[in-house]
Amino acid sequence: MSSLQSDSGLRVTSLTKTYGKPGVGRPVFSDLNFEVPRSGRLALLGRNGQGKSTLIKILGGVLPPTSGKIEWSVKPSWPIGFGGGFQGSLSGLDNIRFISRLYGRDYHEILNRVEGFAELGKRLEMPVKHYSSGMRARLAFGMSLAIEFDCYLIDELVSVGDARFQERCNTELFQHRADRAFIMASHDMGLIKAHCSRALVIEGGQAKIFDDIDEAVDVYMWLRAS
Repeated sequence: MSSLQSDSGLRVTSLTKTYGKPGVGRPVFSDLNFEVPRSGRLALLGRNGQGKSTLIKILGGVLPPTSGKIEWSVKPSWPIGFGGGFQGSLSGLDNIRFISRLYGRDYHEILNRVEGFAELGKRLEMPVKHYSSGMRARLAFGMSLAIEFDCYLIDELVSVGDARFQERCNTELFQHRADRAFIMASHDMGLIKAHCSRALVIEGGQAKIFDDIDEAVDVYMWLRAS
């Protein structure tokens, strides 16, 4: 951590992820290198299957990298939109209680904030394994906002729910938390252009940083069409 520059929230060095046996496995990506400032807005762009969700899970500590280094100097969220961090046999309420204890927060305060945002009502009493993907995402989003993080890892969550819920997501993330960092994977180029200043384009196991978001989107659209 101490090796990071004061403005750097995240440094990724020589990051590689391979599935399968060493030497014969399938590389998802190899030797990724990039940094995100403390208030940076980085988009992850790439066609389906190029490793965007895998990278977000690695950054969030859900998956281990095959090799490389991840150095955080700020507090990252878990991957919003990924429900694997929940204990499926427990209810939404019990998962909230567990997260509250894990982060040393008052359960009732966190519960009130999650209830107010996720709007799951009595469904919070159900085991999370019976939740739809949308319900799990609402719970994850609500808890991420209730705990508060310095950097939010977002994987298409804002596409969840009806238009009103999506607008609330946008307001909470991009207006009320305008001073936070974001790393966001999305196929919504309007959202990317509106809220991201840089992009990491992943293609064929390699990645390139673009400081011009319009250029990154143009490259991504060309790759999609090819």
